[in-house]
Amino acid sequence: MKNILVVEDSVTVLNAIVEEFKNYSDMTPITATTYKDALAILRSKKYIIDFAILDLTLPDSDGNKIVSLALSHKIPPLVLTASLNTSLRDLIFGREVFDYILKNGDRSIIYAVKRAHDYVKKYSTTILVVDDSLMDRMRVTEILKDIEVNILEASDGEEALKIINEPENNVTVAIIDFKMPNMDGLELCMKIRADYNKDNFSIIGISSNSDTSIVDKFIKAGANDFILKPCRMNDLLLKTRANLELLELFKRTKDMANRDFLTGMFNRRYFFDAGTLILNKEKRKNEPVALAMVDIDKFKNINDEHGHLVGDIAIKEVKRIFDKVLRKSDLFARFGGEEFCILIDNIMLDDVKMIFETIRNEFETNMIDANGTTISYTVSIGIYYGIGTDNETLDDLVHKADNALYEAKDGGRNRFIIHT
Repeated sequence: MKNILVVEDSVTVLNAIVEEFKNYSDMTPITATTYKDALAILRSKKYIIDFAILDLTLPDSDGNKIVSLALSHKIPPLVLTASLNTSLRDLIFGREVFDYILKNGDRSIIYAVKRAHDYVKKYSTTILVVDDSLMDRMRVTEILKDIEVNILEASDGEEALKIINEPENNVTVAIIDFKMPNMDGLELCMKIRADYNKDNFSIIGISSNSDTSIVDKFIKAGANDFILKPCRMNDLLLKTRANLELLELFKRTKDMANRDFLTGMFNRRYFFDAGTLILNKEKRKNEPVALAMVDIDKFKNINDEHGHLVGDIAIKEVKRIFDKVLRKSDLFARFGGEEFCILIDNIMLDDVKMIFETIRNEFETNMIDANGTTISYTVSIGIYYGIGTDNETLDDLVHKADNALYEAKDGGRNRFIIHT
């Protein structure tokens, strides 16, 4: 949980900010209405303050004083002000202020709290700092500790590529120096861009050379951004966060295109894209795969008797059971309506039987409270199992699993049938 110091003398505005914080489960506002109150909070050391939202027009201090208080305690401040005159503007742009927002009603409050969350939230990724200067790497790494993210270091381009190409390192942002031995920053940029697009990997170039042609060369080589050495703390943090946010936006956009709106499962299109890659990999390794078609038994009766809202709840329940039984590496998707598809790689036949008997039993014994109505249902499952050595496409496997599904339905439902 992150503590955010909010200093605001207007009770109305302060209450609105506190209310907005309720939309974030990982932040708590610590409030003050005066400079004196804020000073007492910081001196008490009762809270570890991670960020501050500051009103500049307090009854007992000027803007410079409250900003200085935050910075003296190494707390990055966001300035929330009703007006921006020349002296305030000089104050903001002359200090390490994270951001400033002009008060203009609810929208400015929503944005201010969101910016606080942008600062303190955790990123499930890795930033790689590439520089042959140990001192420069240490400085950049020390600044980046303000961002909750994993950080790795490399002293040249060749070492950097080895780190990037290890999937478990999960590197999605690289901060790359221009002049390095063995492989310079421009060559490293081009090699990264040969394998990674800008929507899944960000590059920030850095150099002590202020020649504008260096910036142009970095951008042409594939960099997203550029920072001049020595890296200013605010500049580095702002640009790094901006790139992390952009990558997350790309990811969310892809997820929206690849996922079923109702369940959050992958959709049919994504299943065929990802599943084909998995199948081809298993063919090369001569490893077995299992592809299963799962269909809710008599789903039309659920809709007819209880309505489509209850039917939607029944469909969502499928994902909960799949998440419970399947491995994280297993691929599953909603194919449409009440039909779902699962692809499991590198698995023995006995394990296939055990997994799908578990799934079948989970549905059979499950009771759902759907809008005050208790319902239950079963599923039928058709499975194709084989070693990935044939010339079969994923579509061929789906067709064979479909045939097994029809057999399970004709055999009385609430069962699984395996074809090999």
